[in-house]
Amino acid sequence: MPARDGVTFAVATYGTGEILEDNFLASPCLQGSNSHEILIQKDYESAAKAYNNAIERSHNDLMVFAQQDMVFPEPWLSQLDQAIDYLDSADPGWGPLGCYGRARDGVGRGYLYSPGRGLIGSPFEAPAPIQTLDEIVLIFRKSSGLRFDDSLPHFHLYGTDICLSAEKMGMKSYAIPAFCIHNAHQYVVLPREFYASCAHIKRVWKDYLPIETTCLRITRSNIPMYRRRLREAYLEHIRHKGFIAPRAKDVPELLHQAAIAVMALEQ
Repeated sequence: MPARDGVTFAVATYGTGEILEDNFLASPCLQGSNSHEILIQKDYESAAKAYNNAIERSHNDLMVFAQQDMVFPEPWLSQLDQAIDYLDSADPGWGPLGCYGRARDGVGRGYLYSPGRGLIGSPFEAPAPIQTLDEIVLIFRKSSGLRFDDSLPHFHLYGTDICLSAEKMGMKSYAIPAFCIHNAHQYVVLPREFYASCAHIKRVWKDYLPIETTCLRITRSNIPMYRRRLREAYLEHIRHKGFIAPRAKDVPELLHQAAIAVMALEQ
């Protein structure tokens, strides 16, 4: 069955509802079809708890967990179908999929657009194995038995957690060639909650260290974290903004900007 004929999208929301309305719910790939189940998970204390509840509620096996500031262009579901077709042949027991991740050697794989950074990554043809996935988009089958760690606090690193859970169960995680848009500014200074989640990951997955996340390399020595926090302290000192909330842009404008960036890259 094609993904577009049976997929549940789950979004754990926080802050105002405008970001959700102006981004995810405005995604072109979701328009004009009643075949997608959309679960909006509100008022949860953590993404893990929100998404575990969504798994129980889902009527479909294939699930997409997306942040509320994601925009999915019209071809996204067909690109997801192609990636699943490839993996069903190459690795039928595939685990979590996503649109951006990092391999153990620190190399990032994925291809997306963010107005704060422009194009991230570059086009690639087949799903690429990675160690962990960014939380912007996570995809897996309900029937896989994968579940998020309910004890993981806040809304950070649950992509890292689910990929390590899959690895423990003998599954591989992949970044897939499915172009999307993350309509958010980047963090100059990571919030305190991120480091609390980081400490949890280090404690729970100590046997898997070092762990390459898309924000930080988690090690036994904590040296990469100390370096980042020193850099953040300097940025705070010179009065840069710390946590910058996502600023929703008009979806047609975003799609236009992304198309121009893609064409420039391909020339």
